[in-house]
Amino acid sequence: MDQAKMTKQMVEFHKTTFDNTFNAMTILQEQTEKMVGLFLEQAPWFPKEGKAAVGEWLKTYKRGRDGYKTSVNESYKKVEEYFLNADKAEKTAEKTKAGK
Repeated sequence: MDQAKMTKQMVEFHKTTFDNTFNAMTILQEQTEKMVGLFLEQAPWFPKEGKAAVGEWLKTYKRGRDGYKTSVNESYKKVEEYFLNADKAEKTAEKTKAGK
């Protein structure tokens, strides 16, 4: 197995691992958010301003998480494009070499 193919498979494995871990983390965070929401609903002593602050904090956290996921996906896409272009260049070089 050539080194480029092995490296490509390794990157694909890491991407799959990242996606699975990120999805598990997202599920955990969403469950925690629901629990906090229920707690705040049942806490009459907690001020409305505090509840609004927690709501804004959760929205900001989600935007950050989504931005991070987008950034990572773009990076993996660039790596995949690199390997695709490298593979094309290698095949072109082989054809040129075979034609001589």
